[in-house]
Amino acid sequence: MGNPADQDKKLILQERKNKLSPQSYHITQEAGTEPPFTGPHLNEKRDGAFACVVCGQELFSSRAKYDSGSGWPSFYEPVIQDAVNVHEDMSHGMVRTEVICASCEAHLGHVFPDGPKPSGLRFCINGHALEFIPEE
Repeated sequence: MGNPADQDKKLILQERKNKLSPQSYHITQEAGTEPPFTGPHLNEKRDGAFACVVCGQELFSSRAKYDSGSGWPSFYEPVIQDAVNVHEDMSHGMVRTEVICASCEAHLGHVFPDGPKPSGLRFCINGHALEFIPEE
């Protein structure tokens, strides 16, 4: 018999594979990245919230979204500080800061120190990792 924790993880990943699009699964579960200017939500201008496509946790407000010119939806801060976690990512021969959902640990994108005030941060998030919830 296998380790129960490993079996639980395999079951969770299979459930996510069944629920998510292939692009969303690759990005959120395998730390993939969509090509710039190709993902959803880049040009979303309506008021609302951006939630994790995996678990539905609200992550970013449209009020913190701005056009960074990078090709990915960009935000200067999460909706609340604890909505996302960050850690060092040394993949692809560079050092970056990865952004993950604090609720389900889905890979969302990266954060860079070149954003606008008030935070000076640019949360560069894959559109396929987000679900937009318009304000009513």
